[in-house]
Amino acid sequence: MSRGSHAQPSRLHMSRRRGAIAGPLLVLLGAWGALVPFFGHSFGYGYTPDNTWTWTAARGWLEVLPGAGVALGGLLLTVTAHRAVALFGGWLAAASGAWFALGTVVSPWWNAGFIGVPSGDTTRAVWEQIGMFTGLGLVCVCLAGIAIGSAMVVGLRDVSSGREQLNAYRRIEEAPAYREQPATHPADTIDLNAAERERLSHASTTTNESGS
Repeated sequence: MSRGSHAQPSRLHMSRRRGAIAGPLLVLLGAWGALVPFFGHSFGYGYTPDNTWTWTAARGWLEVLPGAGVALGGLLLTVTAHRAVALFGGWLAAASGAWFALGTVVSPWWNAGFIGVPSGDTTRAVWEQIGMFTGLGLVCVCLAGIAIGSAMVVGLRDVSSGREQLNAYRRIEEAPAYREQPATHPADTIDLNAAERERLSHASTTTNESGS
């Protein structure tokens, strides 16, 4: 590593605290959206078919897939300190949340399958639509938008964290064990070996002459 390779803190570095709230919330919301169609009927909440843990293609496309996208985006926001990764996670969560809200609307265009009908009376049906699709998607998009905006801002805390990282690199580079040693040119090695052989040959000749 060259001594000038860390002259400035990277603009892509950011504090992990940026996603400390929105990230875990998105993970929970994504897990809820992906799993509630399978266990929600155990407490009377969900769409038909009302058999617990029943897989359908519509549930896979319209609930499991966007739920996994939201959860993955939230996980990236939670653990990363890289601005580009955080932005990718935020946009992934936002797109998946939009799919929660709009997937059932546009699914007839490409025949994703029949998602079923809400179980229960009218009031429960409204809450099922909100908690499993429209409302869930809007909340995910809102949280993802907040996370994206936060990741795009370069704050003083990010600059301070980047400087601390830079100083750590400099301390490593300035350590005695890390300092670069001058490289030996192959020609120098050949010359040294030849000189050593000549010295040994001369010493051997001198010894033989002294013995005779």
